[in-house]
Amino acid sequence: MKILVAVDGSHVTKRMLSYMAAQDELLGAGHDYTFITVVPLISARVATFLQSDVIQGYYRDEAEKVFAPIRQFVEQNGWRAHMISNPGHAPETIAKTANEGHFGLLVMGTHGHGSLTNLVLGSVATAVLARVKVPVLLVPSS
Repeated sequence: MKILVAVDGSHVTKRMLSYMAAQDELLGAGHDYTFITVVPLISARVATFLQSDVIQGYYRDEAEKVFAPIRQFVEQNGWRAHMISNPGHAPETIAKTANEGHFGLLVMGTHGHGSLTNLVLGSVATAVLARVKVPVLLVPSS
């Protein structure tokens, strides 16, 4: 199965990866994983003062900070995995990738900040759920 895993490099990502590793019968090495991270866009005002290669380098460096420990985790667990990063708005970008990529499952961690619904799920998870058309496995942060 093709599985999309949304990651942000936080403690929630670490918790989610630990959960996934413990669920070998469901989420083991037999799947094709794609890890996605979304780097927030540099504001248009700031971008006017920067060269395109500087902006692209920033996006690449920020994504690599998230992906470096995940690459190690993937290698240790013997998983097939691809890493993709996109600058943008996280909920829209994750949902679009999940919907257009023909994934069988989206796995996300939940931070649980903000209002009651967002306290349970997290604002990004809540927004992704409103947009996505594939099954979602939410892993709580605690």
